[in-house]
Amino acid sequence: MAEATAKSPKARVPRYLQLAGELRDAILAGDFSDATPFPTETALCKEHNVSRFTVREALKRLQSEGLIERKRGSGTTVQPAAARGGALHQPLSNVGEILQYARDSQVAYEAGGSGSIPDEVAGHIDGDVSGSWTCFRGLRRSPQRRRPIALTHAYFHELLGEAVASLDLSAGTLFSQIEKMSGIRVGKVTQDIQAVAADTDTARALEIEEGDPVLRIIRCYVDPKGRIFEISVSHHPGERFAYSMHIDVES
Repeated sequence: MAEATAKSPKARVPRYLQLAGELRDAILAGDFSDATPFPTETALCKEHNVSRFTVREALKRLQSEGLIERKRGSGTTVQPAAARGGALHQPLSNVGEILQYARDSQVAYEAGGSGSIPDEVAGHIDGDVSGSWTCFRGLRRSPQRRRPIALTHAYFHELLGEAVASLDLSAGTLFSQIEKMSGIRVGKVTQDIQAVAADTDTARALEIEEGDPVLRIIRCYVDPKGRIFEISVSHHPGERFAYSMHIDVES
């Protein structure tokens, strides 16, 4: 199972991630063209009132996602849609980027009942998933796309107590709400990513054919004591989603 160490989402999202998100939105919205070339580092520093370091880190992130190409002496160019598959790109190197992704799209949840974690999910989790879990089902959409970009089932453990009943299902990100209301802090986030065939319910929700390939991401939120308190299972249509991660190599 892939694992990413995460800090508490209470920490402010770094400015370079905010800038990367703003530029990503502009790129995907088609704001840059031959008539409107991508701005230089100097122009970005001035427009967004940030340092050159912040700009370079933001551009490095967009380059790792395949959205731009940077060449010394030639500046920065936006990769054509065909080169990036026209898909939504979600970066993930820390919890801040999970929240940034959530802010860049909308999701409305509905109650899905309580009980044990489904066997088809539990079998992919390395940890204790016993006890009662409350499930919420939601479709995530992007303003730039007509069809949904993800079907998500979010499960919350009974140890969270009354906080689960207080969730605002229309407010979007449940993860950030639950930490504030329950007082439980996230210690780490783990992930299991696999390409699977869409079942009947997933296909209907995502407006694809049953059996079409989808990317399934099972994400577990673990507190500092090692207890899993939230599990999200998201299915993304293959042609509408691209997953990217950067790895800093220690010298």
